[in-house]
Amino acid sequence: MKNLFPSAAWRSARRTPVRPPTRRVAAGVALGVGLAMVASGCGSNAESAEPGEYSAADKDLTAEITYGVWDKNQVAAIEENITAFNEEYPNIDVSVNVTPYAEYWTKLQTQASSDTLPDLFWINGPNIGLYASNGKLEPITGAVDAGDIDPANYPEALVDLYTIDDVRYGVPKDFDTIGIWANKALFEKAGVPLPTGDWTWEEFQKTAADISAALAADGSYGGAGGMDGQTTYYNTIFQAGGTVIEDGTSGYSSPETQAGIQFWTDLIANNGSPSIQQLTDTTADQWFTSGKLAMYWGGSWFRSALTDTELESDVVVLPLPQGEEQATVIHGVANVVSASSKEKQAAQALQAFLASKEAQQQQGDAGAVIPAFEGTQSAFTGSMPEANLQVFLDALDYAQPLPVSKNSAVWNAFETDLLPQGFSGEKPVKDTADELASKMNAALAEE
Repeated sequence: MKNLFPSAAWRSARRTPVRPPTRRVAAGVALGVGLAMVASGCGSNAESAEPGEYSAADKDLTAEITYGVWDKNQVAAIEENITAFNEEYPNIDVSVNVTPYAEYWTKLQTQASSDTLPDLFWINGPNIGLYASNGKLEPITGAVDAGDIDPANYPEALVDLYTIDDVRYGVPKDFDTIGIWANKALFEKAGVPLPTGDWTWEEFQKTAADISAALAADGSYGGAGGMDGQTTYYNTIFQAGGTVIEDGTSGYSSPETQAGIQFWTDLIANNGSPSIQQLTDTTADQWFTSGKLAMYWGGSWFRSALTDTELESDVVVLPLPQGEEQATVIHGVANVVSASSKEKQAAQALQAFLASKEAQQQQGDAGAVIPAFEGTQSAFTGSMPEANLQVFLDALDYAQPLPVSKNSAVWNAFETDLLPQGFSGEKPVKDTADELASKMNAALAEE
């Protein structure tokens, strides 16, 4: 028996039902006990250099498979995909299992420990190494060799993200970058002009504080921080010229990285954002969808949360403000097949179909996500023509990959535990970040 998570330190942030996540980023919640996985029997990563089990499915293959996802906002587009898939494979019945992001990874760990994972399921960057290295995922090598999946169709950074020890496991489903979702009505009510074009940290801080002051009687704010690194502090760390992790070492002790953290401390101190406690009780996306937040730092995936809402026609996307440099985080979800699936051939057929231009075009047309397949992304921008969704595509020019390691969950938990002290002003940012760097380096040394 192999204890996969000996520290059992898991982070419980990121995608809520409103902001499902890109796709998106943290691991799961603390389980109290480590998850024991049997590396033998399903192939450890060392054994996975083989192409894996793969042969193209016959069109009359009969099977029942499960597809595990975490974003209910994407189900309509997924069902369109499955309808098209069933035109080719009419006898493969696909059940879509939606688990809210906050519970998704806990459930996945339980399923992994008993080899009852969904036949096909979503995975993200912080978790791919963990599940692949413990033999829980089937490589896509065979499908690539057969020409049924072509990695050249997807952003190279995402293909690399889902390649562990030179073995490919995941097919990028979509990608996301970060922008600022702005409520035009709140800008107008506050009498603050809507920013246009490129802008600076100082301009953002002033805009947020001015809106908060103007709308204080309503309990509204100009901006908001929070504990989701992908949408907030990772971006400002990169914009300050810092790093989160580099060459297996934490970047939190560097002055540049600490400047990226200080951005959010200053925003809260100047009343440009709710307090960390307020953001713990009600996340930034919820402040925004309730009409109490003028500017929400959010991913392109947030588009689906605005569908058929009152906000949909009153929102515009702004590029992130620029610090020492322009930067945003890029990430994306991948579809992976369980190595223990009893219907592996059917699951791989669905995996290959969802990797196709046809399926990804359907995803883009639905406006739920930016599909990863090259040439299908423009449909996403057209799904909300007045909102300037092009910002998320333009961000590819200055995007930096989401920081991950083999067991990101451990140091993600340290971020969640320690950074609130710095954001709230309870402890100086330098002291907070130095302590985080020390604990993070100790964890990285154990990977």
